[in-house]
Amino acid sequence: MAYLDENFLLHSDTARSLYHEVAAKQPIIDYHCHLSPKEIATNHRWESITDIWLGGDHYKWRLMRANGIDEEFITGPASPREKFLAWAETVPRTLRNPIHHWTHLELQRYFGIDTLLTPDTATEIWEKTNAKLAEPDFCVHGLLKKFDVRMVGTTDDPADPLDDHETIAASGLGTKVLPTYRPDKAFQVDRPDLLRTWIGKLESVAGMSVVHLSDLLGALQKRHDDFHAIGGRISDHGLVRMPALPCTHSEATMIFDKAMAGTPATDEEKERFSFYLMVFFGELDAAKGWTKQLHLGAYRNVNSGMFSQLGPDTGYDIIGDPQQGAPLATYLDTLAREGALPKIVLYNLNPSDNYLFACMTGAFQDGTFPGKIQFGSGWWFLDQKHGMEMQLDALSMNGLLSRFVGMLTDSRSFLSFPRHEYFRRILCNMIGGEAERGELPDDFGTLSGLIEDICFRNAKAHFNQPAPPFQQLSGSGSTVTGSAPPPRRVMNTARKHGAPVAVPETGPSAATSQVFGLAVHR
Repeated sequence: MAYLDENFLLHSDTARSLYHEVAAKQPIIDYHCHLSPKEIATNHRWESITDIWLGGDHYKWRLMRANGIDEEFITGPASPREKFLAWAETVPRTLRNPIHHWTHLELQRYFGIDTLLTPDTATEIWEKTNAKLAEPDFCVHGLLKKFDVRMVGTTDDPADPLDDHETIAASGLGTKVLPTYRPDKAFQVDRPDLLRTWIGKLESVAGMSVVHLSDLLGALQKRHDDFHAIGGRISDHGLVRMPALPCTHSEATMIFDKAMAGTPATDEEKERFSFYLMVFFGELDAAKGWTKQLHLGAYRNVNSGMFSQLGPDTGYDIIGDPQQGAPLATYLDTLAREGALPKIVLYNLNPSDNYLFACMTGAFQDGTFPGKIQFGSGWWFLDQKHGMEMQLDALSMNGLLSRFVGMLTDSRSFLSFPRHEYFRRILCNMIGGEAERGELPDDFGTLSGLIEDICFRNAKAHFNQPAPPFQQLSGSGSTVTGSAPPPRRVMNTARKHGAPVAVPETGPSAATSQVFGLAVHR
């Protein structure tokens, strides 16, 4: 069998039929990524393959360092061609790492190149890829169209202006590009210098002064409203774990006032303040019918020397091992008890937590929306074949695989869309193989409906995103509607926390509860 041929990862006839006849035809909803809104707004073009392929890709940087490549050729001053040649020297050493698959899938899907990248082929591939980059359609908008990307969820701080999103919305681009509300920097009461700098930016975009905690909550809700107005329906937190210390409004006010006066919060105070803000953010999401994403378990920037030289997101993060179960259960229970539990996607970075997270989702489904609480796809170090299979198994054994919202890229690169193909092949191989072994019904209509739902329809419904019509396939799987549960009375979430702001639009009732969360920005 040829490497990466049309039946790559597909080891049965049923798997091949499911992929080629069903999965491969589904549009993409990339509901969580780190693509640049500015590059989308300006329809960015790239000067070289190094620019689009290696710039900011810390997955590749880690492997280059492991291969003995000097930092000069990774993040240093070496020329783009020299950096590409250094990557070409590394690629043959990546066998069995998913990067070897991704590298060559990207060469095939974007550039039409079937040749393996090695030092011997590097010059030829350098020239061919750069020639392709010069073609008119090889631009951001062209790539989004090429891969039939219907929605992209970027990752945006509440203090970020939304100008680029406004430009995109007015551009006529067929892909919906919508901001994801990620307020992690609001937790920095242990770093008053960083907090006050960030608050200055928040004041500017919110058009209001932030002196007291009530002002902060008002500005955060104002930006939540702004995100919603331009189409945002998702929030996100990058958390080491959910800590377990409750906090009253008066306690949170005291901690915030100290930080604004320049006194760093203690570790305990930061936990309490984070606890307080997390319930506030949960209430905002529930009130508007949003989905909250919780990315849990990363230890970040563990190499302090390299962090001081290069900063965050440069390849020095690892899988963490904090205890996740009890605090996460308490958080979800607190919101559920008060009627303020939004739709949630839980992602774990440590595979030892797979069954914990899969079980956790089942304990908090409430019948208001299919698959309301999701066990998210394999994330970061787990978005590879083995990690995806483990996640699919844990979800299947403890919940409804049929309601799963599927894959995402979580990437900064516009060359990452084949990760959806990679996931779809793995999914079809699992389902097709089990059908042929008699472990699933040998009914192609039922199986194709399952594949359609996981690859596209569930995400479309879960994230409340309208998408252009597409050709319906003949599978018998039921299509999930995108309607929200019936609205209930909404309390003024921010006012309840002391912020004099307007009542949000109708949705589930908000709560005054005790929730906890420590955030580290990614």
